[in-house]
Formats: sequence, C-alpha cells, structure tokens
Amino acid sequence: MKKIAVLAGDGVGPEVTSEAVKVLQAIDKKHAIGFAFEHELIGACAIEATGNPLPAATVERCQNSDAVILGAVGHPRFDSDPTAKVRPEQGLLGIRKALGLYANIRPIKSYKTLYSVSPLKESLVAGVDFVVFRELTGGIYFGEKGRRNGGSEAFDLCTYSVEEVERIAQLALAAAQSRRKHLTLVDKANVLETSRLWRDTISKISSNFPNIYVDYMFVDNAAMKIVQQPAFFDVILTENMFGDILTDEASAITGSIGMLPSSSVGSKVALFEPIHGSFPEGAGKGIANPMAAILSAAMMLEHFGYLEAAQEVQAAVELALRNGVATGEINKDKPASTSEVGDFIASNI
Repeated sequence: MKKIAVLAGDGVGPEVTSEAVKVLQAIDKKHAIGFAFEHELIGACAIEATGNPLPAATVERCQNSDAVILGAVGHPRFDSDPTAKVRPEQGLLGIRKALGLYANIRPIKSYKTLYSVSPLKESLVAGVDFVVFRELTGGIYFGEKGRRNGGSEAFDLCTYSVEEVERIAQLALAAAQSRRKHLTLVDKANVLETSRLWRDTISKISSNFPNIYVDYMFVDNAAMKIVQQPAFFDVILTENMFGDILTDEASAITGSIGMLPSSSVGSKVALFEPIHGSFPEGAGKGIANPMAAILSAAMMLEHFGYLEAAQEVQAAVELALRNGVATGEINKDKPASTSEVGDFIASNI
C-alpha cells in the first residue's frame, strides 16, 4: 500500500493531476501496488477556503504519506496585488520546507515527434537526454537579506555548508552512475567563495565514484552550451539560483513546457509535479497538456522502485505522441482534450 497525497492546486492543476491519478490507477490495476489517494488544498484555492495557502491539514497529510503529487500553484488575482501578505506561492515554499525537500530533479528529454516545435534546430535537439539536480533549500534565496543606509543599499547573503552540498551530490552521482556516467558541476568558482566550496566538496566525494567523469563549468558557459550543444550533458549539478535559471532555459529545448516533469526529494517524503504554472486562463477548457503531470507520476514510480511500471507510463506517453494524441500546442491540426490524452495513455498501460 502506498499513500499518495494529491495537492491539485490552482488553475489547470486539478485537470492535469486528475489525468496523472487516472494513469496511476491503470498501473495499480495491472501491478496491484495498492495506491490510496487523499486530496488536500494548497495555493489560491486553499487561501479562498481557509485563508492559508498551506493549511495544517495539508502539511499533516503530506508528512504522513509515502509521496505527494502536486498540480500547480498560483492565481493572477494575487500577482496583480504587490501588497498582498498572503500569496499562493507561499504554500509551495512552505511544503518544501515542511518536507525538507533539498533536491529538485528535472529531466530534460527531447522527443522525435516534437523536434519540429523546438526553438532549436533538429540537429541540436536530437538525442537530448539530461537531468538537472538543483539544490533547493540553501543559497542566496534563503540567506540573510535586507536593506541598510536608509534603504539605499540592499544585500542578499549566499551561504552553503559542506553537508548541504554533500547530500545532493550523492544523489547526482548515483544518478550519473545509472546513466552515461558523466556529471557536470555548474558554478562560478572564479568569483564566488560558495562555488569554490562546491568544487572542493565535489572533488572529494567524486573520488568514491572513479568510473564517473566529472567536469566543471562556469554558469555563463553552461548557459551557452545548453543552447549550442545540449546533447553534451548527462547530469548537471548546481546550486539553487543557477539551477532555477538553467532549468527554465533548458525547458525550452523540448518545444513544450507541458512535457516536463520534476521531483523534489528530501530525507523522507518526495514531491512530484509538472514544471508548468497554473495557466488559469486555460482552466476548465480541457486544453492543458497532462503529459508533464503523467511523467511526474512515472518519476514517482521510479522513486518507489517500480521501474517496469515507470517505463510502461513513459512508453504510453511516447505512443500518444507518435499517434498525434496530444493537446493543441503539439497537435494544432487535430488537438485532443486533456482527458482524451489521459484516457489514451491509461488505456495503453
């Protein structure tokens, strides 16, 4: 039995999450895993219902589950009010903190049927298959920050400890071990002391993985190489802010943000979510691509060790793409609805 907390969230979140659950139910029927799904609130819908973007009941449910599936968080009603003290995104940051999710893992994979919709030339996109490990709870986003000299100066402190680097490095090196055995640490060690700490730490830890080729790349060079030669990369490891920027850049390679899953892992309960936003203007129209949410469910199956089941989900997604069963941003001539895409994938499990 696996207890799964489902946080559908806002906008198209409930629609794409529903299709991910549908596919997991098909897997459960075939493999008899025993999934139990429990739904809770997060984000704007939670604010509307309780006044809190992350109710205590949601935190408790997630902490007592085996994994969390999240849809999307955010609503323009809050984006347009810079004075709002309560925002949907606080729910996402809060659940990451409550679950101790220190590593964000984002695969970047090109699909042959989507080469034509990528902003890059087909010769560059072909065969792209890498994964980014982004440190999620440290660095400049979480360091001391403030204003001084009457507000005329501002500061943001970037701090990392060896322990913070080591724990995500172990995950990234283990992933490289099972892939093409190539890890790239992205940093700015020519300028930043924190980057030099990352290099020192990775150099020591990687000696325990002698069959993995480790190279080091400054973030500006890495940003350029992701566009010029994305197939070069296998596993990218980087700190919080660099990872935030590079993963958004890399997400454009596939041609559709609706194809990209992610996971966030910590010491216990992991969280799985598509990388796209809540897309509130598309809510309720059946036009949202559920494939990223479904592929996030496949990452959850991998996390649990159900490798065959995860491969079946991935194969069914690729079959849908080959057959043109896709939403409008991929199949403009004959778009399928969100639920039709989910139905096709589930029926081919």
